Amino acid sequence: MTSSPGASWRRRLTVLVHVDVLNSCGRFIFGIKLTAGFRREMSVTEMFSYIQGFLSADQDIREDIRKVVQTLEQTAREILTVLQSVHQPSGFKEIPSKCAKARELFCTVRTQIAELKTKFPMEQYYRFHEHWRFVLQRLAFLAAFVVYLESETLVKREEVAQILGIEVVREKGFHLDVEDYLAGVLIMASELSRLAVNSVTAGDYNRPLRISNFINELDSGFRLLNLKNDPLRKRYDGLKYDVKKIEEVVYDLSIRGLAKEPEAAGEK
Repeated sequence: MTSSPGASWRRRLTVLVHVDVLNSCGRFIFGIKLTAGFRREMSVTEMFSYIQGFLSADQDIREDIRKVVQTLEQTAREILTVLQSVHQPSGFKEIPSKCAKARELFCTVRTQIAELKTKFPMEQYYRFHEHWRFVLQRLAFLAAFVVYLESETLVKREEVAQILGIEVVREKGFHLDVEDYLAGVLIMASELSRLAVNSVTAGDYNRPLRISNFINELDSGFRLLNLKNDPLRKRYDGLKYDVKKIEEVVYDLSIRGLAKEPEAAGEK
């Protein structure tokens, strides 16, 4: 007996079952292929057991990432502790040695980031980005602060990436996002406003003026960016208060005749 075209089509039918699993990082689709040769249908319990395997593997990866990130956070705290001493009255004389010590600790950071790279598939960078985003921003701030203390210039994104041992181009793997770089620069601005105040306490009356010029240029640069209403925009809003705080310090020095332009000081 000849089978009808409809019956033949039904025997060759391939059923695709797509299970949508949503998590905070996006949507993952698991395809389960059931052919005519696969007589036993998968039960609901078996289907969810299958999904649980993927979820368990994902949780294991996240746990491994968290352990490495914790070591990164500890190293970042050590670097910050070293650099915090520059705020002390005697700390300005120790800036070169403190920056050198911080750069030594960045060697540890590069080793830890190299280990972090091995904990997840590189093509899934943004799937796990939330785990190291905060510490990466802190490290970008610390790198920017070191460079400023050494040269009183703004660090480039490429230089931060080199200090941390990561890439700038997304396609090359573990990289420094523009947003994370800018967040680190804004954190540095808050640290410089504190440094301006402590400079006066240490008797360095010209440093606040140089910091003021630098922060004003930084503020002008950020005004060129079309920042949307996101965490980066909120951080930028804090820059306005840093500018105001430093301007008040410079004003107080000016009315007391303590602040002088570098050129005038050189001529004198």
